[in-house]
Amino acid sequence: MQDWKDRLGVVYSTNPDFKYETAEEEVVDTLPAAQQKLIVSIDRRARAGKQVTLVSGFVGKEEDLAALAKTLKTKCGVGGSAKDGEILIQGDWRDRVVALLKSMGYYAKRGN
Repeated sequence: MQDWKDRLGVVYSTNPDFKYETAEEEVVDTLPAAQQKLIVSIDRRARAGKQVTLVSGFVGKEEDLAALAKTLKTKCGVGGSAKDGEILIQGDWRDRVVALLKSMGYYAKRGN
């Protein structure tokens, strides 16, 4: 049984054999740590002048991204978040995050 909200904006079909199919999201498998190319940079935009360490370039599932973010936040002892393939860590922790990622087996490079 399909939800009617999924079909909003769809034109009615008189074909009795018509089956409406929704597009399914592709599930991207997480690359191994050695194949990940992460860029660690500092960002101040849209944050009222506060600095955050931004880890970008992660390819994989949101759950794995959240687990990596939690590990980095715990090791640095600060807060942050993980969404849209990026990890935000409060404060300027670029050097420490790069060292932690390299010790975990990731290919990490310091940006700006």
